Amino acid sequence: MTTTPQRRTIKGYIVSDKMQKTVVVKVTRMRIHPKYKKSYKVSTRFKAHSPEDSFHVGDKVIIQEGRPLSKEKRWTVIKKI
Repeated sequence: MTTTPQRRTIKGYIVSDKMQKTVVVKVTRMRIHPKYKKSYKVSTRFKAHSPEDSFHVGDKVIIQEGRPLSKEKRWTVIKKI
């Protein structure tokens, strides 16, 4: 019996929707410097699949990891928050 693996989900906001069926989602997280113990922000941009093109710049969304859809697209927009 095989079980399907749990897929990662991340919250972020859309910074670009200029492509067809693709949006760029910026995810910000806090890191702590190992020596100085100061916290700082690190942001990462993910290209995510948006099949209906219903999401626009500024929307807070949840993205889910999936199979590769193109060279850089490995995430899919699940829903708007």
